[in-house]
Amino acid sequence: MAEQLRSAAPEEEGGTAAVQAEPKRRQRPLWKELPLLIALAIILALGIKTFFVQAFSIPSGSMENTLQVNDRVLVDKLTPWFGAKPERGEVVVFHDPGDWLQGEATPHTNAIQKVLSTVGLMPSADEKDLIKRVIAVGGDTVTCRVGSPVAVNGVPLDEPYLYPGATPCDNDPVGSVTVPKGKIWVMGDHRNNSEDSRFHQNDNPGDGFVPVGNVVGRAFVVAWPVSHWATLPVPATFHQQQLADGRTSTVAAAAAPGLVGLTGAAPLTLWYRRRRGQRLQAADLRERV
Repeated sequence: MAEQLRSAAPEEEGGTAAVQAEPKRRQRPLWKELPLLIALAIILALGIKTFFVQAFSIPSGSMENTLQVNDRVLVDKLTPWFGAKPERGEVVVFHDPGDWLQGEATPHTNAIQKVLSTVGLMPSADEKDLIKRVIAVGGDTVTCRVGSPVAVNGVPLDEPYLYPGATPCDNDPVGSVTVPKGKIWVMGDHRNNSEDSRFHQNDNPGDGFVPVGNVVGRAFVVAWPVSHWATLPVPATFHQQQLADGRTSTVAAAAAPGLVGLTGAAPLTLWYRRRRGQRLQAADLRERV
């Protein structure tokens, strides 16, 4: 037994020397892992844009002064997936329900803008979307006459959000209309400069109503420019008891797709680096033993 132990010693020493002669594995520098970080950010951004939040640009003054031209708003796209319906008073983005944008020129974009729009950091120039305020939902009766405030189900609305000097309905009165089930009635806050449900009332088909299925989501915050930052809550007038129908709205997280994607990717990459470093340290300790 002693002879066997002695003869094994040189082999052990030689083995140890061979191990020690091997170069130590080092953790890769951060710049080499940047592609992983960028890939994760893009994947997360695309997922967020598709299912959660998307940025949209305001192209016209139809929602002034609530929204200014070239403002960027963030739109909640998540709650509609769970069956949430547009509520009275919400500012919503919706797909063109029937040539409302006919004749509008599509803005030209460069390659960088196309990439940014793909991941949600910029709105897409190809999307035919509009943004207005929901005044009434399916089953409601809207009254819009010259010299009178807009009324929903006979309840006058107090609309402090209207553009200064704009009248509630004087420039485009429609009398009384009842909103069909599954549709909404929308109007711009700058009533004298908004081709909304009133303007398109005689369209065929559509009659100025927007199908609920065309609604992309609710705009809940003005994100850019920073000087215009503001939330977009439902005005108090839509909370009147006579209008209450027991439904509630859900507010999404306020984060742009690209920013949230990067925020989500960074911790994953750091976690990966930390775990890799721990494995390398453990391997070094085992080799030294």
